[in-house]
Amino acid sequence: MNARAEQELLNQTVHHLSNAHLDALEEETIFILREVAATFERPTLLFSGGKDSLVMLRCAEKAFMDSKGPSGSRGRLPYPLLMIDTGHNFPEVTAFRDQRATELGAELIVRNVEDSMKRGTVRLAHPGESRNVHQSVTLLEAIEEFRFDALIGGARRDEEKARAKERIFSHRDSFGQWQPKAQRPELWTLFNTRLAPGEHFRVFPISNWTELDVWQYIERENIALPSIYYTHKREVVDRRGMLAPVTELTPPREGEQVIVRDVRFRTVGDITCTCPVASTAASAADIVIETLAAEVSERGATRMDDQTSDASMEKRKKDGYF
Repeated sequence: MNARAEQELLNQTVHHLSNAHLDALEEETIFILREVAATFERPTLLFSGGKDSLVMLRCAEKAFMDSKGPSGSRGRLPYPLLMIDTGHNFPEVTAFRDQRATELGAELIVRNVEDSMKRGTVRLAHPGESRNVHQSVTLLEAIEEFRFDALIGGARRDEEKARAKERIFSHRDSFGQWQPKAQRPELWTLFNTRLAPGEHFRVFPISNWTELDVWQYIERENIALPSIYYTHKREVVDRRGMLAPVTELTPPREGEQVIVRDVRFRTVGDITCTCPVASTAASAADIVIETLAAEVSERGATRMDDQTSDASMEKRKKDGYF
């Protein structure tokens, strides 16, 4: 089969793939986003510039900005965007984050792990240690600084075991900790949002979406993404079965062979622990097809920080992670 025939077959497959369920998922997400705005005094939307937060932002646009007021002006987001920056994020993603916030006229708050390091609240075991886990400290400092009582995040239940256990409205105590055995029931989409002083909620409006749903929605809504989500050539090394990117922060180790591969990122995060996958997918429709055949979750296939143990994510969430 030649390239043209393969592309035609791809287009036919995507065309016949039903996305009717996306309307129900979008409706649920919009309802949750509006519920947060109506219930809490100082909510914020966690925005990294990654695909999940961009999908959530598109739903927020529909929830608050697509309708016009009496004067004919477009609505605005009722809460600021918040980014916890490790200083080791992919530049394509942070640039896209800033661009998107500017386009929407949204308030963007960025707090840096490096500032926590200067304050002494974050201390690395060694200079090369990943800063990813230390985002929890900077996040809790931002919560205290702005007195946020709800943080809206783009986590999904299909990503990882600990995320599958978490409620949509996830209660956190005054230390920012999550207690998996003390979660509040969410029967008939009724949310218990009662808070004691110093406590807050993490809210996950796209909990019930899957990676496939996200890419179908991106394709349907024509949502722009950072370029690294699509195929590009990159220097990588094979490390523990993953394609680790070769950068100034992640140089090849002794004995590792640097190769150039066609890759894309299924998820983006700290450079020191995020790996691409081999791929020639150049569009959202291409990625829908790849995702249909995927046998490993995106975090399982690309995140080194989730490989330390089966309970690594749950432990980080108990300590205040997103």
